[in-house]
Amino acid sequence: MGGKHCWICVIAGAGAIATVFGFLAPSFGATGRPVAAGQEMIAVLAASGPHASLGDQAKVWRRFIGTWDCDFSFYEEDGSVQHAPGELEFGWVLDGRAIQDLWIVYPRKSGEERDIGTSIRFFDESSKTWRVVFVDPKNNAVVSVRGGVDGDRIVLTGEGAKGALLRWSFNEIRDNSFTWRGERSLDGGKTWRLREEHHMRRRAAAPTSS
Repeated sequence: MGGKHCWICVIAGAGAIATVFGFLAPSFGATGRPVAAGQEMIAVLAASGPHASLGDQAKVWRRFIGTWDCDFSFYEEDGSVQHAPGELEFGWVLDGRAIQDLWIVYPRKSGEERDIGTSIRFFDESSKTWRVVFVDPKNNAVVSVRGGVDGDRIVLTGEGAKGALLRWSFNEIRDNSFTWRGERSLDGGKTWRLREEHHMRRRAAAPTSS
Protein backbone atom coordinates (compact mmCIF):
# COMPACT_ATOMS: atom_id res chain seq x y z
CA MET A 1 0.00 0.00 0.00
CA GLY A 2 1.68 3.06 -1.20
CA GLY A 3 2.32 6.44 0.32
CA LYS A 4 1.27 7.26 3.84
CA HIS A 5 -1.34 4.50 3.78
CA CYS A 6 1.12 1.69 3.11
CA TRP A 7 0.71 -0.93 5.86
CA ILE A 8 4.49 -1.22 6.15
CA CYS A 9 4.83 2.54 6.58
CA VAL A 10 1.97 2.79 9.05
CA ILE A 11 2.87 -0.17 11.25
CA ALA A 12 6.57 -0.65 11.01
CA GLY A 13 8.60 1.89 9.10
CA ALA A 14 11.21 -0.87 8.86
CA GLY A 15 14.63 -0.59 7.20
CA ALA A 16 15.63 -0.82 3.57
CA ILE A 17 15.89 -4.02 1.56
CA ALA A 18 16.48 -4.84 -2.09
CA THR A 19 13.53 -5.68 -4.30
CA VAL A 20 13.35 -9.29 -3.13
CA PHE A 21 10.27 -11.17 -4.36
CA GLY A 22 9.02 -8.10 -6.26
CA PHE A 23 9.09 -10.10 -9.47
CA LEU A 24 6.39 -12.47 -8.24
CA ALA A 25 3.46 -10.32 -9.35
CA PRO A 26 3.01 -11.66 -12.94
CA SER A 27 1.83 -15.10 -11.78
CA PHE A 28 1.02 -16.66 -8.44
CA GLY A 29 -0.98 -19.47 -6.87
CA ALA A 30 -4.60 -19.82 -7.93
CA THR A 31 -4.83 -16.63 -9.96
CA GLY A 32 -4.42 -18.35 -13.31
CA ARG A 33 -2.26 -15.57 -14.71
CA PRO A 34 0.22 -16.68 -17.40
CA VAL A 35 3.89 -16.90 -16.54
CA ALA A 36 5.86 -14.15 -18.28
CA ALA A 37 8.68 -15.11 -20.61
CA GLY A 38 11.89 -15.64 -18.68
CA GLN A 39 10.00 -16.14 -15.40
CA GLU A 40 9.50 -19.89 -15.60
CA MET A 41 10.93 -20.15 -12.09
CA ILE A 42 7.61 -18.79 -10.81
CA ALA A 43 5.84 -21.92 -11.99
CA VAL A 44 8.50 -24.05 -10.28
CA LEU A 45 8.11 -22.05 -7.05
CA ALA A 46 4.47 -23.07 -6.58
CA ALA A 47 3.52 -26.30 -4.80
CA SER A 48 0.29 -28.28 -5.07
CA GLY A 49 -0.07 -28.62 -1.32
CA PRO A 50 1.74 -28.74 2.04
CA HIS A 51 4.79 -30.89 2.66
CA ALA A 52 4.12 -33.98 4.75
CA SER A 53 6.64 -32.82 7.35
CA LEU A 54 4.28 -30.01 8.43
CA GLY A 55 1.74 -32.45 9.81
CA ASP A 56 -1.08 -30.70 11.65
CA GLN A 57 0.69 -27.35 11.33
CA ALA A 58 -0.45 -27.26 7.71
CA LYS A 59 -3.97 -26.60 9.00
CA VAL A 60 -2.92 -23.19 10.33
CA TRP A 61 -2.68 -21.64 6.85
CA ARG A 62 -4.33 -24.21 4.57
CA ARG A 63 -7.73 -22.59 5.18
CA PHE A 64 -6.46 -19.33 3.64
CA ILE A 65 -5.31 -20.80 0.32
CA GLY A 66 -6.91 -18.94 -2.57
CA THR A 67 -7.85 -15.37 -3.47
CA TRP A 68 -9.58 -12.89 -1.16
CA ASP A 69 -11.23 -9.57 -1.94
CA CYS A 70 -10.16 -6.97 0.61
CA ASP A 71 -11.43 -3.79 2.19
CA PHE A 72 -8.23 -2.30 3.60
CA SER A 73 -8.69 0.20 6.47
CA PHE A 74 -5.95 2.47 7.83
CA TYR A 75 -6.28 4.44 11.07
CA GLU A 76 -4.56 7.81 10.90
CA GLU A 77 -3.03 9.75 13.79
CA ASP A 78 -5.94 12.22 13.72
CA GLY A 79 -8.47 9.41 14.17
CA SER A 80 -9.69 9.33 10.59
CA VAL A 81 -9.92 6.07 8.67
CA GLN A 82 -8.81 5.62 5.06
CA HIS A 83 -10.22 2.76 2.98
CA ALA A 84 -8.86 1.09 -0.14
CA PRO A 85 -9.97 -1.97 -2.12
CA GLY A 86 -7.60 -4.76 -3.06
CA GLU A 87 -6.92 -8.47 -2.95
CA LEU A 88 -4.92 -11.04 -1.01
CA GLU A 89 -3.60 -14.29 -2.46
CA PHE A 90 -2.29 -17.30 -0.54
CA GLY A 91 -0.47 -20.30 -2.05
CA TRP A 92 1.91 -23.12 -1.12
CA VAL A 93 5.51 -22.70 -2.34
CA LEU A 94 8.98 -24.21 -1.94
CA ASP A 95 7.84 -27.83 -2.24
CA GLY A 96 5.03 -27.16 0.22
CA ARG A 97 7.32 -26.23 3.09
CA ALA A 98 6.16 -22.61 3.09
CA ILE A 99 3.19 -20.38 2.33
CA GLN A 100 3.53 -17.24 0.25
CA ASP A 101 1.00 -14.45 0.03
CA LEU A 102 0.56 -11.31 -2.03
CA TRP A 103 -1.08 -8.19 -0.61
CA ILE A 104 -2.32 -5.96 -3.43
CA VAL A 105 -3.95 -2.55 -3.16
CA TYR A 106 -5.61 -1.37 -6.34
CA PRO A 107 -4.68 2.04 -7.79
CA ARG A 108 -6.89 4.76 -6.38
CA LYS A 109 -6.62 7.04 -9.39
CA SER A 110 -6.03 6.62 -13.10
CA GLY A 111 -2.31 6.48 -13.88
CA GLU A 112 -1.29 5.39 -10.37
CA GLU A 113 0.53 2.13 -9.70
CA ARG A 114 -0.89 -0.58 -7.53
CA ASP A 115 0.84 -1.31 -4.22
CA ILE A 116 2.09 -4.85 -3.68
CA GLY A 117 3.95 -6.70 -0.93
CA THR A 118 4.62 -10.36 -0.19
CA SER A 119 5.18 -12.63 2.80
CA ILE A 120 6.91 -15.97 3.18
CA ARG A 121 5.60 -18.07 6.08
CA PHE A 122 7.34 -21.22 7.35
CA PHE A 123 7.21 -23.34 10.50
CA ASP A 124 10.35 -23.18 12.64
CA GLU A 125 10.74 -26.56 14.34
CA SER A 126 13.30 -25.23 16.81
CA SER A 127 10.96 -22.62 18.30
CA LYS A 128 7.67 -24.33 17.35
CA THR A 129 6.44 -21.06 15.86
CA TRP A 130 5.51 -19.79 12.43
CA ARG A 131 8.02 -17.25 11.17
CA VAL A 132 6.85 -14.64 8.69
CA VAL A 133 8.97 -12.23 6.65
CA PHE A 134 7.08 -9.49 4.83
CA VAL A 135 8.76 -7.53 2.03
CA ASP A 136 7.57 -4.28 0.45
CA PRO A 137 10.08 -3.33 -2.28
CA LYS A 138 8.25 -0.16 -3.31
CA ASN A 139 8.66 1.28 0.19
CA ASN A 140 12.12 -0.24 0.86
CA ALA A 141 10.89 -2.14 3.89
CA VAL A 142 10.91 -5.56 5.54
CA VAL A 143 9.22 -6.84 8.70
CA SER A 144 9.76 -10.11 10.56
CA VAL A 145 7.19 -11.51 12.99
CA ARG A 146 6.51 -14.91 14.52
CA GLY A 147 3.79 -16.74 16.42
CA GLY A 148 0.94 -19.12 15.78
CA VAL A 149 -2.53 -20.17 16.85
CA ASP A 150 -3.81 -18.38 19.94
CA GLY A 151 -7.28 -19.62 20.82
CA ASP A 152 -9.46 -18.97 17.81
CA ARG A 153 -6.99 -16.46 16.36
CA ILE A 154 -3.56 -16.47 14.77
CA VAL A 155 -1.25 -13.97 16.46
CA LEU A 156 2.18 -12.88 15.22
CA THR A 157 4.47 -10.44 17.03
CA GLY A 158 7.73 -8.67 16.25
CA GLU A 159 9.58 -5.37 16.38
CA GLY A 160 9.11 -2.31 14.23
CA ALA A 161 10.99 0.95 13.95
CA LYS A 162 12.45 2.70 17.02
CA GLY A 163 11.69 -0.16 19.37
CA ALA A 164 7.96 -0.31 18.68
CA LEU A 165 6.30 -3.69 19.14
CA LEU A 166 4.06 -5.07 16.42
CA ARG A 167 1.13 -7.42 16.67
CA TRP A 168 -0.47 -8.83 13.54
CA SER A 169 -3.51 -11.05 13.98
CA PHE A 170 -6.06 -13.04 11.98
CA ASN A 171 -9.46 -12.78 13.65
CA GLU A 172 -13.07 -13.89 13.18
CA ILE A 173 -11.83 -16.64 10.88
CA ARG A 174 -14.64 -18.22 8.85
CA ASP A 175 -14.68 -20.37 5.73
CA ASN A 176 -15.25 -17.33 3.52
CA SER A 177 -14.14 -14.35 5.59
CA PHE A 178 -11.71 -13.11 8.22
CA THR A 179 -10.38 -9.87 9.68
CA TRP A 180 -6.68 -8.96 9.80
CA ARG A 181 -5.54 -6.42 12.40
CA GLY A 182 -2.23 -4.62 12.74
CA GLU A 183 -1.42 -3.04 16.09
CA ARG A 184 1.55 -1.17 17.51
CA SER A 185 2.78 -0.64 21.07
CA LEU A 186 5.17 2.09 22.16
CA ASP A 187 5.25 1.08 25.84
CA GLY A 188 6.57 -2.46 25.72
CA GLY A 189 3.22 -4.11 25.14
CA LYS A 190 1.28 -2.48 27.99
CA THR A 191 -1.08 -0.80 25.57
CA TRP A 192 -1.75 -1.33 21.89
CA ARG A 193 -3.05 0.99 19.21
CA LEU A 194 -4.95 -0.28 16.20
CA ARG A 195 -3.31 0.95 13.01
CA GLU A 196 -4.93 -1.27 10.39
CA GLU A 197 -8.02 -3.46 10.13
CA HIS A 198 -8.59 -5.31 6.89
CA HIS A 199 -11.77 -7.22 6.08
CA MET A 200 -11.33 -10.16 3.72
CA ARG A 201 -13.94 -12.14 1.81
CA ARG A 202 -13.09 -15.20 -0.25
CA ARG A 203 -13.47 -14.64 -3.97
CA ALA A 204 -15.88 -17.01 -5.63
CA ALA A 205 -14.36 -19.32 -8.22
CA ALA A 206 -14.92 -18.21 -11.80
CA PRO A 207 -17.57 -20.32 -13.60
CA THR A 208 -16.16 -22.80 -16.07
CA SER A 209 -17.45 -22.81 -19.62
CA SER A 210 -19.04 -26.02 -20.84
